[in-house]
Amino acid sequence: MNIKVVSAITVLCLVWGSLWGLVKYSLQIFPPFLFISVRLILAALTLMGVQLLLKKSVLPERGDWKKLIISSLLLCVGFYATQTFAMQFVDSGLSAVLVFTMPIFVGVLAHYFLNERLNKQKLIGLILGTVGLISILWPQLHHIHMNFALMGQALLILVGLFWALTTIYTKKNFVGYDKLKLTLWQMLLGGGVVLVGALIVEPVDFKIWLNLFNDSILVYIAVVGTGLAFLLWNWIVSQVDTFVASISVMSIPILSLFFGYVFWHEPITMNIIIGAVFICLGIVLSSLNIKTKKKGNMVLVSGQRE
Repeated sequence: MNIKVVSAITVLCLVWGSLWGLVKYSLQIFPPFLFISVRLILAALTLMGVQLLLKKSVLPERGDWKKLIISSLLLCVGFYATQTFAMQFVDSGLSAVLVFTMPIFVGVLAHYFLNERLNKQKLIGLILGTVGLISILWPQLHHIHMNFALMGQALLILVGLFWALTTIYTKKNFVGYDKLKLTLWQMLLGGGVVLVGALIVEPVDFKIWLNLFNDSILVYIAVVGTGLAFLLWNWIVSQVDTFVASISVMSIPILSLFFGYVFWHEPITMNIIIGAVFICLGIVLSSLNIKTKKKGNMVLVSGQRE
């Protein structure tokens, strides 16, 4: 991977890693579906403003609407809305860990739908990353009971599947598509659908929406953590092998656990440290193409695609 891709992944990991605790805090204040719909719509409007400033086309072509609607429902209903609902019952750090089962699903789906071969090297990286996630999750697995927490954990793993499906669908159907336009319409269409449902099932209390501190957190989550960050993610996916992109952001659960420890007083234990080591090894191994010459010498080249 070149320096631009590495830098983009680093920024994305820091932004998304810090976001989970802020979302968990926000869910103690705002109704979940109103929160996520406002978050998505604000993010979309921000990106639309950027697109207009760049003097680029905002409206999709007529033939793009069906694909945009499908991708927006996968992203906003399957990923964002389900994640937001489930996080009411699960700690922020554990939520990130469960959602980042995504690369496990991507590795399999990309093999069948994108012709991105799940070779031995990627499989080993996948196994290492999975072992790391299991290590982090192990204490919770020992204390699972049939309750809202368990339901939330199961839903967050399902969220990982929806994120993988969104990533595969985007990669397959939007090659060469304007990534900014794609992201803004994914969020605007899906956010609108969630908003309609939220207005039906959730009460609207204007007092909680008129607090400057809470609103500033919501704006950061929407503009930086959602709109600009997912735009960056779509660009990363367009630059490298989908599997490499997916496993490269597996450090985000580690960062979310760290930020949870520092700012939200969530504990960091030995199993988390062990998991971090395995995940980092999986990232390094999966991000390099290791080619063996006839004489047995190994050559390392980047995993970037042309």
